[in-house]
Amino acid sequence: MEDKGKNIEQAQESCYQGWMSLQSQRIPELRQALAQRRSHEGTANTTADDNKLRELTQKIIGDFKDYAGKRANLSHRCSSNYYAPSWNTPLENALIWMGGCRPSSFFRLVYALCGSQTEIRVTQFLRNIDGYDTGSGGASLSDLTAEQLAKINVLHVKIIDEEEKMTKKVSSLQEDAADIPISTVAYAEEHVGEPNLAVDQALDKQEEAMATLLAEADNLRVYTLSKIIEVLAPMQAADFLLAGKKLHLSMHAWGALRDRRRRECIIDVADDAGGKEEK
Repeated sequence: MEDKGKNIEQAQESCYQGWMSLQSQRIPELRQALAQRRSHEGTANTTADDNKLRELTQKIIGDFKDYAGKRANLSHRCSSNYYAPSWNTPLENALIWMGGCRPSSFFRLVYALCGSQTEIRVTQFLRNIDGYDTGSGGASLSDLTAEQLAKINVLHVKIIDEEEKMTKKVSSLQEDAADIPISTVAYAEEHVGEPNLAVDQALDKQEEAMATLLAEADNLRVYTLSKIIEVLAPMQAADFLLAGKKLHLSMHAWGALRDRRRRECIIDVADDAGGKEEK
């Protein structure tokens, strides 16, 4: 139940914190399901384990859809918060696109995992590690077939095209800030920043447009994730989701760590122009 005593930004941050908490909760669930499936490799239990993995991945897609819906509801009251969230670290905000990650980054994660896991398996093979399985049971993303890669590539191209369309839309909105009536009112006002009805109406309209774009971007993120999961085998999909959640949580933690380091960094004012710093 939503706390009615919260202001809009607090409600948005609370929604985000709940999302991060849920991601942390899903990580051990994914690990446990994957470990169980791997322990039953080559037995009659694999079908049941695959079904459990499918149920879990669909539950996670549902989590994402629910979160996107909550963001859409909250953004109509104040969408600009999502384009540079105060609850994010500066590192995260530097990498943000339309209130979140680029959907195309999901493909980069697939390719990165495919390459790294392939390298590991080749090393295992060369070292003749006991228990190495050369089967194609979809044990990891290194087992992606040519058909899977082709489907992922087609989807990747499609999603990049959609991203570019949305980027053009938000660019147009950003340029509107220098248009009538905002720019003319700013020039005509004797005192900078005085309240103005025409400006408020223009900015309200812009916030509404930004909220619509945020919802479109979230829908594209959900769509992209769902379509990638459809291409992957159950274990591959679970591996991919596990990696994505760990990456998201890690970037937030690394960003917070870098913030602490910056705050502890002392700058000599006399040498500030030269960029010299002291620890």
